[in-house]
Amino acid sequence: MILEIVSPEAKLFSGEVTSITLPGVDGSFQILNNHAPIVSILEKGTIKIAAKSFNFSKDVANKFTKVNDQTYILEITSGTIEMKDNKVIILVD
Repeated sequence: MILEIVSPEAKLFSGEVTSITLPGVDGSFQILNNHAPIVSILEKGTIKIAAKSFNFSKDVANKFTKVNDQTYILEITSGTIEMKDNKVIILVD
């Protein structure tokens, strides 16, 4: 699935991922390939992104923390997610 993470300042990430774990208002939830369409509000917490490879632009790479070669995390204060047609768009603060 395709993931885009956008903040008010810049596009933080765009690429192919295998899973995303998100801090929802009712608890953490995970999105996998071909997930049903969803729109949800995110609260303060950690977005965990799993992919076969990552390519961050130099100006935003410092916002992500490497867990291992196939997993990175991003701390957020709030946000919104939309999943539709195997594309996930996350707007974060």
